[in-house]
Amino acid sequence: MLFGLNHSLKARVMKKKINWNAMLPKHIAIMMDGNGRWATQRGLPRTAGHFAGMKTMKNTIRFCKKNNVEYLTLYAFSTENWKRPRSEVDYIISLINEFVTDDTLDDLNRNNIRINFIGDISRFSLETQNMMNNAAALTKSNTDMIVNFAVNYGGRNEIVHAMKLFLKDGSHELSEEEFERFLYTSECPYPELIIRTSGEKRLSGFLLWQSAMSELWFTDEMWPSFNEYLFYKAIYEFQCRKQYA
Repeated sequence: MLFGLNHSLKARVMKKKINWNAMLPKHIAIMMDGNGRWATQRGLPRTAGHFAGMKTMKNTIRFCKKNNVEYLTLYAFSTENWKRPRSEVDYIISLINEFVTDDTLDDLNRNNIRINFIGDISRFSLETQNMMNNAAALTKSNTDMIVNFAVNYGGRNEIVHAMKLFLKDGSHELSEEEFERFLYTSECPYPELIIRTSGEKRLSGFLLWQSAMSELWFTDEMWPSFNEYLFYKAIYEFQCRKQYA
């Protein structure tokens, strides 16, 4: 029935299928995969895919805010991404720096959105670290939505990092509840829904502790092609699973 309809109309049709009075995900996590392949398929340099991916990321934050998603965690740069060609890594980092410019921060503050950077940011340059910390500080008072950017992030590394902090704290017996206080995402509930684009069907180290009970949703579309229709489709299918759980 939807064949041939544009994305905007398809999105409106899909949105109407969702029961907005039933269970909805408060925390969505997304593995933004496929930027390079999207560009290669179009005869473009991989950097063009990352640029398009940043535009999609901004649109997705807008979709989530519009639909009252309270927490969004985006896998922006993994610990494995350092293995890519240096020119590509440098370009991705330049996009991160561009994202935390004054114009973007002004927009986030206007929309009452707080941002955090989770992961081991110490490997980035001091300039990039300062920009990340400044962006987090300038949006800290915002309360409508929290967006976590996972950068130089790996799930196993996070668990090891949390355990080191737990042992250093030294004042509590080990339990799941106490341990979770030391995770990067300690201020957020676990993600009810994890989305991965590009057709890959694995977690690749993303939120290994937090994803224990998450619903996983996959699409063959590359990240730059992710749109509002697919956003609503993921929520609709999440809701269908919960209805019959």
